[in-house]
Amino acid sequence: MMKAKNKYVNREISWLRFNERVLQESADINVPLIERLRFLGIFSNNLDEFFKVRYATVKRIVEAGKEGKSVLGGEKAKDLLEEITKIVIQQQTKSVQFLKKIQEELEGQNIFIIKETQLNESQRTFVKNYFMQKVSPQLMTIILNDLTEFPTLKDTAAYLAIKMVILNGTVKTKNKENRFALIEIPKGIDRFVVLPKEGDKNYIIILDDVIRYCLRSIFTMFEYETISAHMIKITRDAELDIDDDLSKSFIEKISSSVEHRKISDPVRFVYDKKIGADTLNYLKEKMNVEDTDSIIPGGRYHNRRDYMGFPSLGRQDLLYNKISPLRVKGISLEGSILEQIAKKDFVQYAPYHTFSYVIKFLREAALDPKVRTIKITVYRLARNSQVAASLINAVKNGKQVTVQIELQARFDEQANIQYAEQLQAEGVKLIFGVPGLKVHSKICVIEREEDHKMKRYGFISTGNFSEATAKIYTDYTLFTAHDAILKELNKVFKFFETTYKINKYNHLIVSPHYTKSTFIKLINNEIEAAKMGKEAFIKIRMNSFTSYKMVDKLYDASRAGVKIQLIVRGVCCLIPGIKGMSENIEAISIVDKFLEHPRVFIFGNSGDTKVYISSADWMSRNLDYRVEVGCPIYDPEVKKEILETFEISWNDNVKARVFNEAQDNSYRETAKPEVRSQFAVYDYYKTNYKN
Repeated sequence: MMKAKNKYVNREISWLRFNERVLQESADINVPLIERLRFLGIFSNNLDEFFKVRYATVKRIVEAGKEGKSVLGGEKAKDLLEEITKIVIQQQTKSVQFLKKIQEELEGQNIFIIKETQLNESQRTFVKNYFMQKVSPQLMTIILNDLTEFPTLKDTAAYLAIKMVILNGTVKTKNKENRFALIEIPKGIDRFVVLPKEGDKNYIIILDDVIRYCLRSIFTMFEYETISAHMIKITRDAELDIDDDLSKSFIEKISSSVEHRKISDPVRFVYDKKIGADTLNYLKEKMNVEDTDSIIPGGRYHNRRDYMGFPSLGRQDLLYNKISPLRVKGISLEGSILEQIAKKDFVQYAPYHTFSYVIKFLREAALDPKVRTIKITVYRLARNSQVAASLINAVKNGKQVTVQIELQARFDEQANIQYAEQLQAEGVKLIFGVPGLKVHSKICVIEREEDHKMKRYGFISTGNFSEATAKIYTDYTLFTAHDAILKELNKVFKFFETTYKINKYNHLIVSPHYTKSTFIKLINNEIEAAKMGKEAFIKIRMNSFTSYKMVDKLYDASRAGVKIQLIVRGVCCLIPGIKGMSENIEAISIVDKFLEHPRVFIFGNSGDTKVYISSADWMSRNLDYRVEVGCPIYDPEVKKEILETFEISWNDNVKARVFNEAQDNSYRETAKPEVRSQFAVYDYYKTNYKN
């Protein structure tokens, strides 16, 4: 009998395994070449965020003198930090190898990424002029030796660490002095400098190498014998420490905390492994890099997240084909959205469907003389948000607009502060959430006067109301005029304003009070069905699964004979396929062109299948410390659509990786015909859901 060594996979280790799946995409020859480079960038960007948040949290546990075993899946915090660093070094080594292979393949496509030592005469002239005109005016250079205090390095900014050997006195005395400097790589300039094309050959030089080539013009005042430049990067703790000063507004507190990130404690130090030992030791000493920090030797270039913006050079053949987002079957964008929703529910599944339905809904509500109120939650918005513009338009047309905006949306705090100030200035009523709880729900409800009564319309989503993410995140948005559901959405908005009042819900599944208990009840229902010999199944799709309580509950269901299918994109602490614990559970992860983002929960319910969409993953924070909303799917056509698209994803045998105890990210064994689910879902809508 096979037994698991542990009941759970550690959350941080599982996250690193997820990021390895992203890294796998950069090595997949079936992925277009420039897209592979961009996946390398996503891998690097993910890693930065991991160290800012997750590694920083574990480090805090260590520094507090605690083991943290209860919250870390049985691992000691100090041991976990060491294991993380070991895995990251392995992954970074792989990423450098993959990058080298991609660059070789790019050369086969006449795209050459060259160093400063490989420039020809005309390219040297171009680089010198580019440096003088574009780079030099933005360059921040700091000579370190004479400073009484070492400068505070910016979080995840890249720096060239400069060492100059200065020859003092006469040649006979050979009195040499080391002088050190830092050059910050400017963020306002594209990292990849496209050089003039030569015939059919494209040449690119990385900005770092432009600076390297022009070092002499930067340090003309020093008579150095030798000069070297090696890249370093520091990552800082990004957890917000919000003060309790009652005289400050919530916006002021968040702004202050975001500002404090710039000087928070370092958690990771990455350096070019070819840097001299004297330079490295000098920097570590001056920067107070500690034993609990992750110290990672890397390659010549850091901040590989910039590869997300690698230029396309007009080579569409080296990119994914762009899809044209489809219309939702039977729902016209020309007619009144509200009139059509009044007749039946419909679901928008981005990016396969156009996001225009959300915008059309809000614009129509903003102009319709009969609409009285609009209430919406905001977690992340696009940079130039049509959602925000529609809400402001509604206020100008005399509507009462209420926006619950989450100022603590990680890494979007500053953007949300700016939107909050803009909306408030235009007369939008703002709610800043619930003390101690983030508001992560994705909901909107409007009230329209019809025949002297208030009729409600609304939408509930698994993702943010952002035109930008709707192009690359897969998310369901349900549009409905179901009065009972919309009355309960109104209760959620009332909870934002009167948090002491706990509402009861007959339809919605709402955190923090009911999500865990409701899902446990639904799982218990399947367990009872299995014990009675009835067909019992659970199908779940989510981003992350870290709640040990819910893991244990699915283990109970598996032991009772309930068949369980899990599609989890990211972290999964459950171990499937273990005899006596989880043999009835299968779990896969899909990483592909789009970022898988929906949360869908399906229960057999003795033949009367129940389907829910939700904003909540099964993580402790979503279940207990956030306001989340899950919604039942009642419309038979919408239910059928969600069930069928789940099955397409479940049958993926091209981009699906299998969760197992080995955590080896093995691809599901390919059967014929091949099913690449994201492409298959688009074909499903194109074929079956034509207007």
